Amino acid sequence: EIYSYNFQSLLRWSPVTVENGSVLYTAQYRTGSYQHWSGMGCAQTPLTHCGLPPELGRRWTVQTRVRAELGRLSSAWVQSPAFVPERDTTLGPPRVNSVSASPDSLLISASPPVPPEHGDSLQFLVSYWENSTPAAKHELRVPHTLFQIGNLKESTVYCFSIQVELKIFSGHLLGEHRAPECHTTALSEATRAGYIIALFLGAFLALNLMVAALLFVWKHHQKIKYWAQPPLHIPSHFEE
Repeated sequence: EIYSYNFQSLLRWSPVTVENGSVLYTAQYRTGSYQHWSGMGCAQTPLTHCGLPPELGRRWTVQTRVRAELGRLSSAWVQSPAFVPERDTTLGPPRVNSVSASPDSLLISASPPVPPEHGDSLQFLVSYWENSTPAAKHELRVPHTLFQIGNLKESTVYCFSIQVELKIFSGHLLGEHRAPECHTTALSEATRAGYIIALFLGAFLALNLMVAALLFVWKHHQKIKYWAQPPLHIPSHFEE
């Protein structure tokens, strides 16, 4: 079988076991309707896998075959099903390079899992949601590596996940989802100014209350001193 991830393709096969001797393998490939088989750099190898040449086009139809060899003995060729990289590869998740938070948006820089080729139509599918309400998701489709999630609440935690969609001849190839990550939007200048004013007013009020308390104590210190004294009791032997 051929395993392909981000257009890096590997032909794998099951080993052949024998009692005596070491089994070697030879793998070959051909493209499209071309009848000539070419080597893959894996002739008489003890390995059970072989990488497909990186110069193969993404839209090419590729066939591979492999046989086992023991000394002068060779098995019949075993041929794999037709493989088209663009159709059969698995696209990994994109990479998030940076996230910049403002009071009402997140500015995200992302990179696709593979560099696009000339003529590729690639876009990012973005799901985002407020962390407190994960069921209420919103969707975005963006064709650029730098994009913005807007209309957000300030000082609120938002999470997002991204995957890549590559438009191919037969439809669309969807990549794997990137694990969600969460960021907090910033405070607006107006809210920050409101907090500063509230703190200032609170401190000013506390200072006024403290000054008023000190003035009250100074003005009524005699009464307070009188009230604070213990009551006077005449000793019992004087009362007799």
